Amino acid sequence: MFILDSHCDTPSQLIRLRKLDKDGSHSHVDFPKLRRGGVDAVFFALFTPNTMVADAATRYALQMLEAVYESVGENPDMAAMAFSPDDAFRNKEDGLISVFLGMENGLPIQHDLSLLRLFHRMGVRYMTLCHNGDNEICDSAAGNARWGGLSGFGREVVAEMNRLGMLVDIAHASDKTFYDCLETSSVPIVSTHSCCRALASHRRNLSDPMLRALADKGGVVQVNFYPLFLSDSFAHTLAQSGLEEEADRAEAAFIASPSDPDAVRAWEKTQDKLKALPRPGVKEIVDHIDHAVNVAGIDHVGIGSDFDGINVPPLGLEDISMIGRLFDQMTIRGYSDDQIEKVAGLNFIRVFNEALRA
Repeated sequence: MFILDSHCDTPSQLIRLRKLDKDGSHSHVDFPKLRRGGVDAVFFALFTPNTMVADAATRYALQMLEAVYESVGENPDMAAMAFSPDDAFRNKEDGLISVFLGMENGLPIQHDLSLLRLFHRMGVRYMTLCHNGDNEICDSAAGNARWGGLSGFGREVVAEMNRLGMLVDIAHASDKTFYDCLETSSVPIVSTHSCCRALASHRRNLSDPMLRALADKGGVVQVNFYPLFLSDSFAHTLAQSGLEEEADRAEAAFIASPSDPDAVRAWEKTQDKLKALPRPGVKEIVDHIDHAVNVAGIDHVGIGSDFDGINVPPLGLEDISMIGRLFDQMTIRGYSDDQIEKVAGLNFIRVFNEALRA
């Protein structure tokens, strides 16, 4: 079975001098864990927060990109870069894990299509148009409706991404931006790490009408593992704990000072506190997969863990090495091997290939 995780935020941790060949105690993703989980391909997202000014975001994205290339280059016996599904299947035959590049937040391209083209030349194969705030491209689910959906520049960005063969990712987009992208894009779009709003009301999740619309245009939703997106009950527990703010501060500190050991220790300590909270796990993730399959169809659902970008992992799936538990639960619920393989990676591969052909 070909297993692909469409969204991991590992690059920001690589700048902290974390080595991917080491089985890290607080990392969700590294090469040993990927091998134990039987994962064939992973998208490493170059995440830039909205708190950065544009020039700083561009520089930071480039630093992360180089860190990924360096980490893969240091481990030629374990992994290789990939830029197309064909690359990934060849790497699998050679016993290598494929590392793809995505970009989370269009801030680093500023207001310049030439920067979009440059990042594509350097290997970026999808772009999450925004993050937790409106930018020059579009409105965010966490924004203030600056544009009422896609901006004029955003429509140019989507058209250029279609031309380049880059996947348009609406994982953090507002509902209006989502529908604008469906209308504007000439190829299917993706949500690389989202859940179902019918089961958890977080604004980042997709409603049933959105799931149907995404499927009608051939797209795919990649189910997120973050407990906050899986369960309203956990969202209440997290809010009551006060740990979310502490975790946000710790994360901001290590992004600002990635090689500061005190910042790293503070971040790891916060993670340990969060793991002590009661939280949803494997069954709840498959609940979201079930719902998405029932609404959108088996051909339009995949997995995008958000590992290394979430403050706390789901219970029983604390890192990528445990991904098999997800497929075991799907088997228990009556999914066939062919259906599981679609969700495990082939649905995303299909959309990826459609974008490249277009």
